[in-house]
Amino acid sequence: MIESMKPGSVVVDLAAEAGGNIETTRPGEKYVYNGVTHIGYTDLPSRLAGQASSLYANNISKFLLSIGSQDHYYIDLNDEVTRGSLILREGEWMWPPPKPAAIENPLSKKEKKEDKPAAKAAAEVLPPNYFGQYLKDSILYTSGLGALLGLGIISPNAQFANMITTFALSGIVGYHTVWGVQPALHSPLMSVTNAISGITAVGGLLLMGGGYYPQTVPQGLATAAAFISSINIGGGFIITQRMLNMFKRPTDPPEYNYLYLIPGASSVGLYAWASQQGYEDINHLAYLAASLCCVGALGGLSNQTTARLGNSLGMIGVSLGKSE
Repeated sequence: MIESMKPGSVVVDLAAEAGGNIETTRPGEKYVYNGVTHIGYTDLPSRLAGQASSLYANNISKFLLSIGSQDHYYIDLNDEVTRGSLILREGEWMWPPPKPAAIENPLSKKEKKEDKPAAKAAAEVLPPNYFGQYLKDSILYTSGLGALLGLGIISPNAQFANMITTFALSGIVGYHTVWGVQPALHSPLMSVTNAISGITAVGGLLLMGGGYYPQTVPQGLATAAAFISSINIGGGFIITQRMLNMFKRPTDPPEYNYLYLIPGASSVGLYAWASQQGYEDINHLAYLAASLCCVGALGGLSNQTTARLGNSLGMIGVSLGKSE
């Protein structure tokens, strides 16, 4: 990189005290190599105070000299910089300064008037190329579908195809769900996403062994993981609720969010009963229901009117997922 730099260039190696980040640096020296000035001082922090004072003094002195010379020192109120720097003058309050009059270039105004009809006439003469637009979209979709089918041809096994399908669908759903979120709801959305990501507690539950207490090191680690994930889940939903309360106004209609306990408790209870009765297919549909609730939680948090519903759906989805 040093060899490729033009003569007159300057590099400052801030790591010169530890040997330097540049191979051609000489710690403690300033020298020129191949037309490039190398500054390798090892006492740069101690130089900053003097340099900062010098720059500030230079700004002040140049400003005072711009007002007037030593023999003819005066304050010109017609000068924009001087007038904009005055706060108080001879007891008179001078702030804020008057806005400068806008000066419009008559030539540019004339050019704009002349360009508008010409551009409008050109647009009328040249109609849009609809065939080209449709052809471009057709080629784009053909490439996408061909790429997917090509992955199916070179797929080593069925698991690869299933993972690609899941990844693609989750990416599309996530994109369309999060893209329309209002800026004011970005923090609550991230908090709910953090809580939903705590579904990793399921992995800890599966490895805990089913006993009353851990009997092996892996079971102990699984218990600790499930405990930490549960904090992540509960804390995420609580923080989200508190952040949403910041947007609540006294004129908003009353809310009865506790009624969402009905679908949450009934779904978990129904799943537990069906599992005890030996309905094995209930697992896959329970997965689907929990996933839809989590997606609905993210979608609900894209708008302030449905944000609280989204938080409740997230709680239902995570509860159903953990019960599985």
